[in-house]
Amino acid sequence: MKLTQEIKDLIGEQLAYMATVDEDGNPNIGPKRTMRVLDDEHLIYCENTDGKHHANIKNNGKVAIAFVKRDDNKGFRIVGTAKSYTDEEHMNLAKEKAGVMPKAATVIIDIEKIYTLDSGPIAGKLLEV
Repeated sequence: MKLTQEIKDLIGEQLAYMATVDEDGNPNIGPKRTMRVLDDEHLIYCENTDGKHHANIKNNGKVAIAFVKRDDNKGFRIVGTAKSYTDEEHMNLAKEKAGVMPKAATVIIDIEKIYTLDSGPIAGKLLEV
């Protein structure tokens, strides 16, 4: 699944909210202020707290990320698999993309599906890009 320029622009302008689940299926959601586009098929962010999100990613890697432009009722939900890295190369890559060095890890998300979050009849539609 590839990001369009429209989706990349929205990601660059809006705060990301990411959801994960633990081994018992309990959800966790929170903002990811450093979420950035890595390339057409991946997102990257700095994991700074090493909390529940990071534990869930290390356990199963499944994530959903929402970006919404409230004034336009336009948005996207990205579903994928995340992997955590602590080596110097990945830490520096995250710093290059987000402007800060991760405190705990660099997380890279392999984008598998993209859904629209626009209001109206196309809400929740799987995009074919």
